[in-house]
Amino acid sequence: MRRTLDLTVSESQLAVDALAEASGLPKQRIKDAMAKGACWWTQKGKQVRLRKAKRALKPGTRIQLFYDDQVLGLKPEQPDLLEDLGRYSLWYKPHGLLAQGSQWGDHCSLLRLAEVALSRPCFLVHRLDADAAGLMLVAHDSKAAGALSQLFSGRTVTKTYQATVTGHLNADDLVIDAPLDGKESLSRVTTLAINPEEDTTEVQVLIETGRKHQIRRHLAGIGHAIVGDKLYGSPHPSGLCLKAVQLQFVCPLTGTARNFSAPSRDIN
Repeated sequence: MRRTLDLTVSESQLAVDALAEASGLPKQRIKDAMAKGACWWTQKGKQVRLRKAKRALKPGTRIQLFYDDQVLGLKPEQPDLLEDLGRYSLWYKPHGLLAQGSQWGDHCSLLRLAEVALSRPCFLVHRLDADAAGLMLVAHDSKAAGALSQLFSGRTVTKTYQATVTGHLNADDLVIDAPLDGKESLSRVTTLAINPEEDTTEVQVLIETGRKHQIRRHLAGIGHAIVGDKLYGSPHPSGLCLKAVQLQFVCPLTGTARNFSAPSRDIN
């Protein structure tokens, strides 16, 4: 069941009571949806999630519920906290976990799980496809988020990925510079190993730009789609075989050179 509710309360009520009355849903389902980030209200002129079921609402308060029982029923795989550096932290995001939530909820997102784990505000620094796995930075204050995000937008972060692609690909720093969405895009591909039995190739990919699905589209464009890429290739039981395995940059907060690598168990 998928439905939305946009409600302006006419009298003082608890949030859970107002939503249950207007929707006809049991209060326990409402509480679960609120805890998972599916309820929104305006606070200080900004739309934010309302998680507290017993929040007292004044007359004229507008709240919204985006209820999808399939989304709310999902159980996320937990990310791994690799390093806590105070103003930001390094995580390994598993396949299938979102970077951030949607209006329908955020319990299956790295940001929310990090927020719960660390009891600290969390801000998105960069993105990684939900189907992909790998390293992600999470900032814990707005200034750190802005400074780190600027590194990514300014192309001063070395981002290294590993992928398994279809077919035999012999590449030694192969440059793929096909524009994507009318914008400059550049990926560098190097072969790590060829598997003749499965007709696949393990490759390392460095990207100098960060266009949407850049690696997936560039590799598919040269006839070597990533194994498990249901958008640009074919589905596979193992899912999308793409991982972000290394991040290198100079920390804008301390001036320290950082070189983060995924745990060896997560590198092919």
